[in-house]
Amino acid sequence: MDPLGRKIDYLRIAITDRCNLRCQYCMPEEGVKSLSQQRILRYEELIKVVQVGARLGIKKVRLTGGDPLVRKGVVNFVQMLNKIEGIEEISLTTNGLLLEEKGQGLLEAGLDRVNISLDTLEQGKFREITKIGGFKQVWAGIEKALELELAPIKINMVLMKGINDDEVFDFINLTREYPLHVRFIEFMPIGGKRSEQEEKYLSIAELKRKIKEREKLLPSKFVIGNGPANYYRVAGASGTIGFISPISNHFCTSCNRIRLTATGYLRPCLCSDDEINLKELIRNNSNQERLMERFLEAVTYKPKQHHLGEETSLVKHMSQIGG
Repeated sequence: MDPLGRKIDYLRIAITDRCNLRCQYCMPEEGVKSLSQQRILRYEELIKVVQVGARLGIKKVRLTGGDPLVRKGVVNFVQMLNKIEGIEEISLTTNGLLLEEKGQGLLEAGLDRVNISLDTLEQGKFREITKIGGFKQVWAGIEKALELELAPIKINMVLMKGINDDEVFDFINLTREYPLHVRFIEFMPIGGKRSEQEEKYLSIAELKRKIKEREKLLPSKFVIGNGPANYYRVAGASGTIGFISPISNHFCTSCNRIRLTATGYLRPCLCSDDEINLKELIRNNSNQERLMERFLEAVTYKPKQHHLGEETSLVKHMSQIGG
């Protein structure tokens, strides 16, 4: 429990800072300087953190990055996580480029489900947003996830006004064609400038008004954990649509997560620079009790709410934090 009574049972782990795309809201086009292997926690070190977290009540683990599938050995790492007593769910967020190749192995290792980041259904626009391309590979990854039933499969679409907001109904139609759960996410000014936020930002309230002009939003019973999305469905859909509003209507009061960066820092809030250094303890061979103390200390730093939209920007890019 944190000081505000929120039950923290969900650990997001950035296992790498590297990514095979350059999405404009996540990192600059030229990328960010990759960290040396020495600065990144080894899998055995990550396991020590998860074991401590499990003793304290962590039940769910999600692997993030960068893109977690670019790190060698990720399938074996999932298998290692699956053996930790107390961990009930292992999930992963990916851009999907390597999912067709690695999906079967991940399933057999114990992965429960995937979230796939996809901001457009148009190949040309995909290259524009990601600076690299590979839409067909991503779609093949989605099809593989459907085939393997790594469900519920969530599609994360970051709304960018004037860039992809004209595709909203195409994404909604995906939920009619497939059992996918599409989440529309407000653009966040992480690592960017306030002017960019004002230019690209589209509120969820505004989006809902646009949708209701053509579709009736029906209630949905789809709920997975304490996630930030509010879910609905449309007529004839086997999937759902969700709305995530970190700027206009934050969900901090129900936040149940804590983050571990690839460099071994526990981060109580995605949007706060408060961090606790666990790597130093692990590499000094500290015992589990000392690691537990620092883990609990990190939880006490969890803020009441974030302040996105109030500050000019955050210094770090999303790829460096492990959003």
